[in-house]
Amino acid sequence: MPPSPLIALVNGRVLGDHGPREGLVVLVRGKRIVAIVAHDDPRVAEAQKHDLHGNLLLPGFIDVQVNGGGGLLFNDSPTVETLRGIAEAHRKFGTTGMLPTLITDTAEKMRAALQAVDDAIEQRIPGILGIHVEGPFLANARKGIHNADLFRLPDDDDVEALIAPHKGPVMLTLAPDQVPLPVIARLSGAGVVVVAGHTAANYTTTRAALDAGVCGFTHLYNAMTPLTSRDPGVVGAALDDPHSWCGLIVDGHHVHPATLRVAIAAKPRGKCVLVTDAMPPVGADRPDYVLNGQTIVMRDGICQNEAGVLAGSGLDMAGAVRNTVQMLGLPLAEASRMASSYPAAWIGLDRTHGRITAGYQADFAVMDDSLTVRETWVGGVSHPVD
Repeated sequence: MPPSPLIALVNGRVLGDHGPREGLVVLVRGKRIVAIVAHDDPRVAEAQKHDLHGNLLLPGFIDVQVNGGGGLLFNDSPTVETLRGIAEAHRKFGTTGMLPTLITDTAEKMRAALQAVDDAIEQRIPGILGIHVEGPFLANARKGIHNADLFRLPDDDDVEALIAPHKGPVMLTLAPDQVPLPVIARLSGAGVVVVAGHTAANYTTTRAALDAGVCGFTHLYNAMTPLTSRDPGVVGAALDDPHSWCGLIVDGHHVHPATLRVAIAAKPRGKCVLVTDAMPPVGADRPDYVLNGQTIVMRDGICQNEAGVLAGSGLDMAGAVRNTVQMLGLPLAEASRMASSYPAAWIGLDRTHGRITAGYQADFAVMDDSLTVRETWVGGVSHPVD
């Protein structure tokens, strides 16, 4: 087989740590970045040129919480074809890697989802990195839109299914007030990315869970005990702990912008991660879908049931980055890291994903000055956005 051609991404502004830089060319061969060089580097003249038309070149976005997209819900049909469709829908918004997320369901559905993701990675479906299992080991008091009838404690079969060898990272959201510490420790010790969410735990219980292996928090502030003056709750434990990551839904609906800024100010740099919690309307024409027998409708970007309970979001990662810049006032470079290198670190892929540097996967989001995605690259392959 002949070697892959050298491709030079020219006429773009490469987003670095201090903002966009002109005059740089990114060289790509196959799935990997070869080098970032000046435009007059001799290798540029020998390479196939790909014109970025003056747009911004960002690392591709990594979303660790994607329930659905393109009219598809992972729970409805946990198959490779469903994963292919969800990944294609989110690719239009610069998402080059994701953890498809299974919401609380049966043990059989969880096993099917784990197998589907393994199969998708084996078949090299672009954008599928691993899986996020959100429930069913959650607290009824903070159930949100989850079906509490399916909540239960993990048994040995559940643990074995989660810790078995898988093709990519496995993230598990559980409630520390429901799951015993030895189980948390076993899961974490086996490599599962254990995070807390949908929990009524107090500060002490959450702190103990962090010590046992919990490494982060699912959609911080939502579906967890709040920070108050004499009871720090789950939120207080999250903000107090310097080592854990926090997923943030920056859509202007789930959490007030000022509250998000407090979290970003409290956590060390690199520990706040943008997530979408996206549902089927993202990248689809229909605003409605069915979840747990309930009709959910997206209006003005808000997904709710008839009672007004939030049911995921209509947010995409490009929108999350825009909102972080425009709504929260963060620099684009930091918003970009919150959508790329920080989530890569959370799921243990920071040596291969999330940065524009030699040796890393050639995953990019090409954005114009309005921060609208014009082109997405996954594994060295360009996917123009219509």
